[in-house]
Parts: sequence; C-alpha cells; structure tokens
Amino acid sequence: MKKNLIILLFLACPYISASENKVNLTPDQLNNLGIKTDKLKSILDFPLLNAPAKVVVPPDHEFIVSATQAGLISKLNAAIGDEVKKNQILALIKSPELLSLQRQYLKAHNEKKLAWTSYNRNEKLVQEGVISDRRWQESRNEYYAYVAAENETRQLLEITGMSSNEIKKLVSQRKLSSELTIRSPIKGIILERMSTVGERLDILSPIYKIANLDQLWLEINIPQELLIKIKIADKVKVENKEISGSISLLGRSVNPKTQTVLARATISGGSSLLRVGQNINVQIIQVSNNPTFSVPHTAITQNEGQAYLFIRNTEGFTISPVTVIGKQKQNSIITGTEELKENIEIAIKGTVALKANWLGLGGDE
Repeated sequence: MKKNLIILLFLACPYISASENKVNLTPDQLNNLGIKTDKLKSILDFPLLNAPAKVVVPPDHEFIVSATQAGLISKLNAAIGDEVKKNQILALIKSPELLSLQRQYLKAHNEKKLAWTSYNRNEKLVQEGVISDRRWQESRNEYYAYVAAENETRQLLEITGMSSNEIKKLVSQRKLSSELTIRSPIKGIILERMSTVGERLDILSPIYKIANLDQLWLEINIPQELLIKIKIADKVKVENKEISGSISLLGRSVNPKTQTVLARATISGGSSLLRVGQNINVQIIQVSNNPTFSVPHTAITQNEGQAYLFIRNTEGFTISPVTVIGKQKQNSIITGTEELKENIEIAIKGTVALKANWLGLGGDE
C-alpha cells in the first residue's frame, strides 16, 4: 500500500527526473515526498561485534605458595580475599626436616673453617719449603670441597625460606629452630586457601594461591567466521563499565564444541572493578584506516546487494555506493568513495521514494 502511494506521488510530480546516478527534485517535490536530510558525521572507530568473555589472571601474575619442607601447619595468617605484601608471613610450619638441614649447614660451615685454617697454614709452609707442593694442593682441594658443601646446604636453607639474616643468626647463636616461615613471593590477593591448621604437609604441598591483580586478561570467544575482521591492537570495551583494553592475541585453534576461537585482551585500567573468573560481555572496537561515518539505518538503500547513500546537491540527490562495515544501535557504520566527507548533506528519511524514482516507477523496492 505504501509503495503504491509513492508511485502515485511520482505520477503527480511530472518535473521529477532521474539519470544513472542522480535524482533531480524541486524544493516542492522534496517537501511533498517527506524527505529529510542531515549532515554526515565521521567517526574515528566503530564497533565490530559483541562477545562473551571471562576475566583471568596472566600466568606470570599468579603463584602457588607451597610448603618448602614437610611438616605440620601451626598457623595460617591469611584468608581468601586478603591483600598481602611481598615477604609477608603467610604460614608457620613445624618441620623436623628443617632441623636436619640447619644441623647439616652448621657442620659444613665448621668443616669449611677448619679446612681454611689448614689450607692457609700449608700455603705458608710450602712457600718456606717445609712441605711439598703436592700436600699444599691436597689441602687446597679439600678446602674447595668444603666450600661447595657449605654452599649447597646454605642454598637448601634458602629454598626453605630462611633469609640471609636468619642464616647469619643461626651461625652466630648456634640455635636450631623447627619453625618454618612461609612468606608471600609477591604483593597480591589470596585467591584460594588449600590447607588448614594442624594439617600434615609433604614437601611442595600447596597452601595458598595468590595473584597480583594489577593486570588482568579477558579471554573472549569469537565465532570463527568473524575472526577475519579482528586485528591485534583492536580496542575492547567492557559492557556497562568504564573499562577498556586491547586485543593482544588471536588464537590459532577452534573449539570443536562451540566453533569459537580464543582471543585475548589485556586490560589497561580499571581492573579493580573486575573479579577473577567473572563472565562478562565485551564490545570489540576497531580504528578505521579509511574515512568512516555513522548514519541512520534509514539512510541506507539496498539494490542488487549493494548499499547506497543519497547525497544532497543543488538539483536533488546524487547516488553514492557505500560499504556497511558495522552496526551500532540505530546507526550503520559505512565507508565509501571520496565524495563522502564530513558535514555533507544526506537523505535520512524518504529514501524509499528516492529509490523508486532512481530505479524507475516500476523498480523493485
């Protein structure tokens, strides 16, 4: 019915004329057909698609804090969600194995000192010709062997978590302790507690999972047929939050169940508003390398698979082919020929009538 009315309007307007890429209209005809125009607005970027995403921690920001020796947990100082500082004491463990390591270190330290005394004395004696060079070399090799043994046992103590000051205190006071101190390796948040007070742990048993949340990743599921449109460094915006990031990875494999490809985005700010493991929706936004514009959907006319705009001129309208590269709410995102420029006037309403005239009164809409 609407199309028939448009045809009748054209029959009543004998001064309308059309050419291959133009529609000529008088001002009265423009008003009678209800055609409205607006200025073309350029944009710097445009949304490609919306997709679900999951908040995750980068691997190098996540740590498992484990028991460095077997023992019994006597105290836990942190709970899930607590913020902890680097080297903060997280747990205390009673460990008989720690006593054995301390004893071995003190023994190796003493043997090294005795070997040094013998080596130093023999060095003087060989210079005076009292002993043979071979005997001095034997004492030197023995000293270096004890040095290596001390270094080995010292490193074992450091692996348990003992600091240099604590090892120096052990040497000076000769007092053994079975209390093993477990410290946080980073500043971060406790994500998980995997042990309880009174629990017997083996060496390397997990106690806490801790993460530095200063940087987060978004794992985005992209339909594999749309992946060709996305590029590294495309902007990602979290839905309903002032949080953005950029694409840093496009996966090389397809999930056989969902037929999606993993894309990773790095959050550049506002990570405190997100939670690890949270499922969210994101919008992928791309910066255009060519002049790009946003127009109402009603401004676009389709004919034989090609989209067109009607550009206002002194005599009526010029028909210009465009490419629709995205959609955003009530607008289409387009690129086109060089004649598309900021602030030129385009038809945004009444394009059905313009198309009917352009194609001829009997043309298909």
